[in-house]
Amino acid sequence: MPIRAAITVCLVPEARHGPFVFHEALETAFAKASAHGFHGVEIFPTHADDIDGLQLRDLLRRYGLELAAVGTGSGWLRRQLTLTSSDPHVRMQARDFIGAIIDFAGGFGAPAIIGSMQGRVADGIPREQALAWLREELDQLGPRAHALGVPLLYEPLNRYETNLFNTVGDVLPFLQTLRTRNVRLLCDLFHMNIEEQDIASALRLAGHHLGHVHLADSNRWAMGMGHTSMAAIAKAVNESGYDGFVSAEVLPRPDADSAARQTMETFRQFFVQNR
Repeated sequence: MPIRAAITVCLVPEARHGPFVFHEALETAFAKASAHGFHGVEIFPTHADDIDGLQLRDLLRRYGLELAAVGTGSGWLRRQLTLTSSDPHVRMQARDFIGAIIDFAGGFGAPAIIGSMQGRVADGIPREQALAWLREELDQLGPRAHALGVPLLYEPLNRYETNLFNTVGDVLPFLQTLRTRNVRLLCDLFHMNIEEQDIASALRLAGHHLGHVHLADSNRWAMGMGHTSMAAIAKAVNESGYDGFVSAEVLPRPDADSAARQTMETFRQFFVQNR
């Protein structure tokens, strides 16, 4: 299957100024995504229960789109839930929140994303303890996704957002300690621009662990609107055998339609998979 282009749709009012292209109702956003030529949409919901599955299925069919992935970040944004909280009740709530999104997304053949809900090593907590909590949760959530035939996506974030894992090289040894083999990496080019010495080399290192790509420039605008050099990055992705989505998790600047248009120009230039 060829690499496909996706675009982000945010349904969380508190994330209005976040790195998501469309913030309209689903049908409006899907109509725009389809008009710009995208193959899929990545949704950032408030909760799994807040999306009407029948409506979503109808809209995807009507606009010829796939569900590329579903984000879980609202669990952190709205409720401060993380998988590495020192409070076992909070960890349980975080697991349940993510699990519900895994179940919902998996019904559409799409993975759930663990980004901000991974949390961080809190002051006073030994790093190994925080990693043990994270390992325990991923070893429960990974098989839950596997039962639905989809991977679970784990996203290394930059140092300003987490102190768990910031680079591909950091996180790969940790993945090997998991009992589950169903956790894949979401490689976000914005975070990688901050943390990786060489983004293309990091993508090659990810290899078969690569499960999703966030296509974003150095300033988190659409690719082509910052200073990230795309040629070597695209070559690494194309040669890796990756056959998933490259998804625009970017700021809607100078406006949403311009960000969408620029993303598709970059996609067609470097991934050469027109609709």
